[in-house]
Amino acid sequence: MAGTNRKRIVIVGGGSAGITVAAELHAQDASHELDISVIEPSDVHYYQPAFTLVGVGEYTLDKTRRPEASVIPSDVHWIQGSAQSFQPEANSVTLSSGAKVEYDYLVVCPGLKLNWDAVSGLKDSVGKNGVCSNYSPDTVEYTFECVKGLKSGAKALFTQPAMPIKCPGAPQKAAYLTSDYLRRSGIRKHCEVRFLTQTPAIFGVPFYARELMKVVEKHGILAHFQHNLVEIDAAGRKATFEITGGDQSGQRVTFDYDMIHVTPPQGAPDFLKGSPVANEAGFVDVHANSLQHTKYPNIFGLGDAASTANSKTAAAVRKQAPVVTKNIWNLIAGRPVEESYDGYASCPLTTEIGKVLMAEFIYGGKPTPTLPLDPAKERWVNWFIKKTGLPIMYWDYMLKGHIAFPGHNTDFVDPGA
Repeated sequence: MAGTNRKRIVIVGGGSAGITVAAELHAQDASHELDISVIEPSDVHYYQPAFTLVGVGEYTLDKTRRPEASVIPSDVHWIQGSAQSFQPEANSVTLSSGAKVEYDYLVVCPGLKLNWDAVSGLKDSVGKNGVCSNYSPDTVEYTFECVKGLKSGAKALFTQPAMPIKCPGAPQKAAYLTSDYLRRSGIRKHCEVRFLTQTPAIFGVPFYARELMKVVEKHGILAHFQHNLVEIDAAGRKATFEITGGDQSGQRVTFDYDMIHVTPPQGAPDFLKGSPVANEAGFVDVHANSLQHTKYPNIFGLGDAASTANSKTAAAVRKQAPVVTKNIWNLIAGRPVEESYDGYASCPLTTEIGKVLMAEFIYGGKPTPTLPLDPAKERWVNWFIKKTGLPIMYWDYMLKGHIAFPGHNTDFVDPGA
C-alpha cells in the first residue's frame, strides 16, 4: 500500500491515453512519490488504428488486442469499473458501483462513445445485411466479408458523420482500400463506389485535401459533400442522407447499396456530459496547450474526450501525454505548467493497398511532417510504417512510458499556400 504522503493520481480511462500517461508517470517515478490508479471497465485493450487494415484483410483482429491487465504497468492499480460522476470540489470520482475514489491529481481520458442509435435503423442492422463498420471490434471483421462478397455491378457506400470522430481520415481510408481491392480483383470498373460525408471537404487540412481529391479521382470514387446519413433500410438495402449545406440544404436523397460502410456519429461518454469537468459540448474542458482544466488546476484531460481542437488520433495522444505528465510533476514541485502541446496529430491515409499518404499537422491545419520527404506523396515506406512500425511503437514504446520521439517539422512551408 502507498504511504500517506504519496500523491494519488487517478486516471479515468484505460485506452491509449490513459495507459500512456500511467506508463510515463510510473517510469518517471524513481523515488516512488506517486500512487497511480486507472479506472477502466474493459478486459481487453485494442490497437484501434489497425482496424482499417483488418477491414480489408491486411491485418488480423487478434493482432490488435491484448488483455488490459497486460498493458497496465506494474504497481499501477487497476480499478475495473466505470466512472459515473465527478466531484472536483471534493477531489473525488464516483464509480457506477457507488464507490468513491479520491485523488490529488485527476486525468480524464475515457475516449469517445459510438452513437449507433443516432442513425435510424443502424443499430439493428450493423454487422449483417451488407451494413459494416471498421469502428468497432465487434463489426470490423464483417467489413472484409462484405468487401470480399462484392460482385461485378455492386454498389458500395462509405459514410462519414459530423465531427468529432476518432481518426477523421478512417472513413475515406475504407473507401480507398475497398476500391483498390476491387481493382485487384478485376471488377473495379464495373462497380460503383461512393463516399458521402457530412463535412464540406474531403479533409480538414487544405494541404492534404488537395492531394486526397486527386486520390478520389484516381480511384473513380463519387464524392458527395455535406451529405449526412440519417436512415438505413436494411431490408431494402437503401441509405438515406440529408443534405446539410448549399441550395439543397434540408433535402434528402436515397442511394441503393450492396455494401455500406458506416462511421457512426460519436460524442463524449454520457457520464462526462453535463459533469463539472465538461464544457457545453460534453468534452473535458482543458487549455489547448497545457491540457490543464480551465477551472480545476489539478485536473487534466487528453485524448479523444478532450476539448482540444486537434484531430482525434493515437498520434495526438503520443504528443499530449508527455505534456500532461510533465505538468503534473510541475505542479507537485510547485512550478508553473508548460503550454507545449501544439495540436499535433497524424493520420496515415491508406490510399491503396501498399501506399500511405502520411498527413501530419498541428493547430490551424499547418502541415508538420516528421520525415524529410514531400508529405504530399503517397509512399510504400509509409505503408510499412503504418502496418509494421506504428504497432511496434505503440505496444513496445508508447505504452511502456517512453517519450523520446522524432520531432515534427513546424518550419515546413506549404508550397501551394
